[in-house]
Amino acid sequence: MEGIDILRTLKFLPGIILGLTFHEFSHALVASKCGDSTSKDQGRVTLNPLKHIDPLGFIMLLVAGFGWAKPVQFNEQNLRNPQKDVMKIAAAGPLSNALLAMILSVIFYLTFDNGMTGYGRAHSIIYEMFIYGIYINWGLFIFNLLPIPPLDGSHLLLNYFRKYPRTHEILYRYGTYVLLALIAVSVVSRINLFPIWPAIKFLGDGFLSLLNFL
Repeated sequence: MEGIDILRTLKFLPGIILGLTFHEFSHALVASKCGDSTSKDQGRVTLNPLKHIDPLGFIMLLVAGFGWAKPVQFNEQNLRNPQKDVMKIAAAGPLSNALLAMILSVIFYLTFDNGMTGYGRAHSIIYEMFIYGIYINWGLFIFNLLPIPPLDGSHLLLNYFRKYPRTHEILYRYGTYVLLALIAVSVVSRINLFPIWPAIKFLGDGFLSLLNFL
């Protein structure tokens, strides 16, 4: 824990918790709306963070910069239109992060671009918490759209292979190992194998600029 900046961690913690909670809640809500009650029966259709945060994944996120929440489970056989509904469930998570990033940006713009300055250290910390929250959620949006299992974007890539269950299973299983290997290499070598920051900055800065223009 020596390498952890406690103050910095406390600043981005709200954005992480909000992002992971809304992400998994959205998966669960859409799965429930599409006919499968698994997530609802497991108590996942809720905005209570404790239902979605995975303890080990959360610790890894704080220590290593990569982590995970509890995946939302659903039974495809219960979905009204399995092929389309799986895509809807997958898309719901990243889209919820994009929406949350935009909502935080609007609140940030209305609060801090209207003369609310000079309130000292507390004001500065809240300012930074909003900034972290905005860019973290744009990051969750983009990262989860990467076409690597088990990320949500992989459902777009592997959708074609659903007609070949065995092939789909192999691709999904080994794709997960590929993702874990890439994350491990990134953490150990400190080489960023997921160069998504330019896209995050483009969306974050771009939406704030749009609000300022409007």
